[in-house]
Formats: sequence, C-alpha cells, structure tokens
Amino acid sequence: MNSEQEAGLRARLIETGVDLVAAEGAQALSLREIARRAGVSHGAPRRYFPTHLELLSAIARRGFTDLGARAAEAVAGEASSPRAQLTTLGRVYLDFALTNRGMYELMFRHDLLESNRLGLRETSLPLFGALVDLVGQVRPEADAQVVAGALWANLHGIAQLWSFGSLQLTTGADDFVPLLHAALDAHLGPEPR
Repeated sequence: MNSEQEAGLRARLIETGVDLVAAEGAQALSLREIARRAGVSHGAPRRYFPTHLELLSAIARRGFTDLGARAAEAVAGEASSPRAQLTTLGRVYLDFALTNRGMYELMFRHDLLESNRLGLRETSLPLFGALVDLVGQVRPEADAQVVAGALWANLHGIAQLWSFGSLQLTTGADDFVPLLHAALDAHLGPEPR
C-alpha cells in the first residue's frame, strides 16, 4: 500500500469514527466496530493508530476543528462588543453541544483521550484562549482565566442538563438562551443598559 492509500485509509477510519459517534455516541467507538464499518480487518486500525486512545483523539480533534470553525465564522462578522461576541460564542457552543451530543461527550473526556498527541491540545486550547481574551476585555479587573473557566463550566452544565431535559423541567424554559444570558450575567456582571 502506498503512502497516499495509507493516508486515505487513515482518513476513512477517522471519518467512520466521526459518523459512528454522531449516530450512536462515544460508547460505540470500539476499534472493531470502526474497522467493520470502514470495511477493513479488525486489526487494520492498529497500523495507523497504535492505541484506541489515539484513534479516539483523532476523532475528537475533528469535533474541536468543527466547533472552532463554527465559532470563528459566527464571530467573524461580529464587529460588536466583547460581551456580544461572548453571547454569540455561548450560543454556538450550546448549539454544538446539543446537536452533536456524542462528539461533544467525546471531546471533553481528556481523561480518556491522548491530549498531548495528534494536536488535540493545539485544537482545543485556542477555543478556550478566545474565551479568556473576551472575558478579559469585559472584566479587566478579574483573573480572566478563572472567570472564563467558571463560565465554561457553567455552559457545560447547561448543555448537559438541557440534554437530559432537567432544565426544561425545573425552569419551564423551552429555549436555552435565557439560561445563557443568566450565566453571562453571573460571571460578567449584568449587561450595561
């Protein structure tokens, strides 16, 4: 097999994993199932991904790339305030989490993923860096990294509880946007009127 064919098979294994996580969730991502769906022997993935974690990390990287592209596109035309940009990023993040539940679950399992390999940190940390930068512009007196971490944790909680149906039940909300605004107010202070 030449290097172009090998690259093609490696990409096919990742794409198969992306499709599988979208259809059935992170728990379905076994090497054997990915190989079966990619139409290769169950040992073939090991030639390109020595460990299961490396393949999962490559799949998660695709999720971070997708989320990063969506965030960049949403904010690109946004010539508004850092607070408005944070609102836009929050909506993109929550929408991604709720429409890509399997991928979202996989992406944030750094305990399972090989974060130092395959550029996973290089793909995920810039997203957090953008959040820190915007928080720092809104709250220059605060430790922007800590506030951004707390805001991110709050958004992650909203995404999880919304996907479980808990927030709809407890708040009567039919849209996550009021919860997003409440989280922003809690971490950034009330929006100036």
